[in-house]
Amino acid sequence: MTLPRPKYITFDCYGTLTNFQMAEAARDLYGEQLDEPRMAEFIRNFAAYRLDEILGDWKPYAEVVHNSIERTCKRNGINFKEEDARMVYERVPTWGPHADVPAGLAKVAKEIPLVILSNAMNSQIMSNVEKLGAPFHAVYTAEQAQAYKPRLRAFEYMFDMLGCGPEDVVHCSSSFRYDHMSANDIGIKNKVWVNRGHEPANPFYGYVEIADISGLPGVFGL
Repeated sequence: MTLPRPKYITFDCYGTLTNFQMAEAARDLYGEQLDEPRMAEFIRNFAAYRLDEILGDWKPYAEVVHNSIERTCKRNGINFKEEDARMVYERVPTWGPHADVPAGLAKVAKEIPLVILSNAMNSQIMSNVEKLGAPFHAVYTAEQAQAYKPRLRAFEYMFDMLGCGPEDVVHCSSSFRYDHMSANDIGIKNKVWVNRGHEPANPFYGYVEIADISGLPGVFGL
């Protein structure tokens, strides 16, 4: 299935483009203290608490990481150390793209402006973006919007900055809970789901599915 070329392709960054390595960081910190079933549970809890931490008023991502690790440690009977949370937060800007990203993005960028809407801090995101291998028309952060996705306020901020509406974009993400559910609610009809394997398919939300970003040019007949 192909989609009409939009004014912009808007992207989630962490997980979709950048290889989001929170699970690996958790394993590095706590893998020697937990057997594999308990480690898997820790990682699931950590993901759940990160989502829970961003649903209210905006706060710096360092606090999101700190609070979610502290809550996960408490739930899993692990001693929490502030320096562990700081280490995880400081890793974020070192993460690079999934291997499929640079070539696929570069091909699309020649034809359609690319935009990022990321649950990021201004001080961290550009280090990740610079590793993606393609030019971006704009990069918007939760810090700028004063709201994290999945809150609609984040998407509203992006539309205000671009001077466009939901009908003018195709939104591309690997996550339903953070992106595509909200994109659907705010009226983005054209969506691309990158199936990275961390969430099940959810056809209700209406999207073109690709296995990775190498499939993105084909969505637009490029």
